[in-house]
Amino acid sequence: MSKPLQLLLVEDNPGDADLTRESIEASPVPIELTVAINGTEAVDFIHQRRKFSSAARPDLILLDLNLPGVDGRAVLAEIKQHAELKRIPVCMLTSSQAESDIRQSYDLGANCYVVKPIDFKTFQNIVSKVEDFWFSTVRLPRPPAD
Repeated sequence: MSKPLQLLLVEDNPGDADLTRESIEASPVPIELTVAINGTEAVDFIHQRRKFSSAARPDLILLDLNLPGVDGRAVLAEIKQHAELKRIPVCMLTSSQAESDIRQSYDLGANCYVVKPIDFKTFQNIVSKVEDFWFSTVRLPRPPAD
């Protein structure tokens, strides 16, 4: 693999972002992680606007549901309504276990829905499994060459 895979984490909780970062750093797959701390940053990142104008398009997005301001539902809807973005897999990674949130996420085009566990070790294990599945097991479409 010539370039590292691009992972966008949309997460407002610094502790969860750090745990995700630690899990990704332990991966044998070269991954470049970018963290957006709210929905507005995530939308700017995926559209390569403002401070993210030179950002690489993500290969996978881990998206928290409950974010300040623009929430994860709105970010997911924004991603899935654009032809050039809708093939990017979006994994909802959230603390919500509500059936209505799960259904709405899938209705909006989420590729999977993972509930964050409470304990740190299990959280890291889940992130590792998500990363392994999306970057080692499945085949993702590559973005068109510039």
